[in-house]
Amino acid sequence: MNDVLEARIGAMLKERGLTLATAESCTGGLVASRLTDVAGSSAYFLGGVVAYSYESKAAALGVSWDTLNECGAVSRETVIEMARGARKALHADIAVSVSGIAGPGGGMPGKPVGLVWLGLATPQGEEARRFVWDGDRIRNKYLSSEAALQFVLDYLEGKLEGEGAEANARSA
Repeated sequence: MNDVLEARIGAMLKERGLTLATAESCTGGLVASRLTDVAGSSAYFLGGVVAYSYESKAAALGVSWDTLNECGAVSRETVIEMARGARKALHADIAVSVSGIAGPGGGMPGKPVGLVWLGLATPQGEEARRFVWDGDRIRNKYLSSEAALQFVLDYLEGKLEGEGAEANARSA
């Protein structure tokens, strides 16, 4: 298990004395579940919020109604506010967020099925990444959780400098 993302993240967080929180929508708690699969994760994982509706994103994470109404739940702006809200609410050093359209329905012009945004809030700032997966619902959720964990690992390994505001990927 030492090679899996969640174990690598856990070891690095523990070593540095850092804490992590999650804010999830389309993944329904899968990122938090994977993090807690690692024994001893309570030393660094503070908790997560599954906020599926607009109302829960606003109430539990402090996402602005203006952001939700103007940009939608699946947007760069929303995932940044979700990560910021989780970091603040759970008093974490780092928070990662996920919001997307897992499928098979729900797509619309400009926001296809499989579109996922990830947000990351850290002491150094906030970043977002955009992905479009082309799997089924379960596969899209898994790929989103994998990408969220990779985002955290990239931060911990210092790989975010010069990356820009967003990264794009497509998966088969």
